[in-house]
Amino acid sequence: MSEPGSRTATPKRDTYTPESLLAVAVEVFIERGYDGTSMEHLSRAAGISKSSIYHHVRGKEELLRLAISRALDALFGILREPDAEHGRALDRLEYVTRRTAEVLMAELPYVTLLLRVRGNTDTERWAMARRREFDQQVAELLKQAAADGDLRNDVDARLATRLLFGMINSIAEWYRPHGGRAGHHEGEDVAEAVVKLAFAGLRTT
Repeated sequence: MSEPGSRTATPKRDTYTPESLLAVAVEVFIERGYDGTSMEHLSRAAGISKSSIYHHVRGKEELLRLAISRALDALFGILREPDAEHGRALDRLEYVTRRTAEVLMAELPYVTLLLRVRGNTDTERWAMARRREFDQQVAELLKQAAADGDLRNDVDARLATRLLFGMINSIAEWYRPHGGRAGHHEGEDVAEAVVKLAFAGLRTT
C-alpha cells in the first residue's frame, strides 16, 4: 500500500502495431540514413521501448528488409498483372511503365528507401540485386518491342531502360501526395505524363 502523499507509477502501455512501427522506421531511415539510425532513434521516434521493438524484430536490418520487401513485392507484382504478361511487347511495356510510376507514388516512402540503399549490408545488396532483376525484365520488353518494329532500334535497350527508370525514380524527389508541398500533382497525371514523354521518343515514327 502506498504511503500517504506518494504517487504510484503507472506502467507505460505501448500502443502500436507492426505496420505503424515499420512506417516510423522508414521515415527515420530516410531522414537519418540507414547507417546513421540506431535502435535508440527508432525507439524514440516510435514512442516505445527498445525491448518492445525487439519483441517483433531482431533489429533494424530486419525492419529495413521488411520495408524494402514491401516496395519490391509491389514492383514485381506489376510484372504478374495480366496486361504486363499478355499482348504486344510495346503495349506491355507502356503498361509496366505506367504502373511502375503509380506504384512509386502509392508506396512513396518504401520505394524511396529502396532507391537509397547503397549495398553496405546483406539486405541492401539483396535489394540492389532484385532491382537489377526488375530492370532486366523491363529491358527484355524493350528489346522485344524494338524487334517487333514498334520502338526505335538505334538506342541500346539497357541505356533506354536506365533513362526510363531514371525519369520514373526522380518522381520520388519531388512528388508529394494530397497537396503537401510544391510539386504536388495527381498521381494519374504524373504516370500518364511519364508514358507520353518516354514513348514519344522511343516509338518508331
